[in-house]
Amino acid sequence: MEQTTQAELGRNALEAQIRECFGRVVYSTKTHEKCADLCMGRLQWIKIAQIVLSAITTGGLLTALLGDPKVTYGATITSAVVSTILLVLSAYMKDVDPGQQAEKHKKTASELWDVRESYLSILSDLHDNHLDTSVAREKRDELQSKLVGIYAAAPRTTSKAYGIASDGLKNQEELTFSDEEIDKFLPAALRRTSTLPADK
Repeated sequence: MEQTTQAELGRNALEAQIRECFGRVVYSTKTHEKCADLCMGRLQWIKIAQIVLSAITTGGLLTALLGDPKVTYGATITSAVVSTILLVLSAYMKDVDPGQQAEKHKKTASELWDVRESYLSILSDLHDNHLDTSVAREKRDELQSKLVGIYAAAPRTTSKAYGIASDGLKNQEELTFSDEEIDKFLPAALRRTSTLPADK
């Protein structure tokens, strides 16, 4: 009887740890998705700014060449200033490419999604007693090793992206994982609490 109790305690502890890992990966996945969205938004604004600045520079040069001599000096100065701003913006794009950053975040989110679903599969198998705890531990260790590689290659996330992800997942609550909070991410059959409405 005591051995059974110890086995159950070990199984419950393992499931609790995997639930915690699952919750963290849910957050990481969503944060990288939001980072990708923010990078793409920044890229669109930069491209619009480049088009506008190029148009102003071209217009100023044409005015300087073909326009009234009274406005030629002002048009030349305006073109020079705007052209310098455009040069700085282009240099920024060369060093920090938001489009490339967005692709890296998308790749990371995709890899994390795979890990997230693997954690969910382990939880499901543990819940239905289709998985031995020793096998579950091996799978958990494999996923943790995989996560180390993903996080090592992942681009840095921003606090803004995390805030958006947190708001989307848990209505701006702090990063704590009670059963109710993790249950929000899980199918009804895998939930531990009965306070949440069942999925339709």
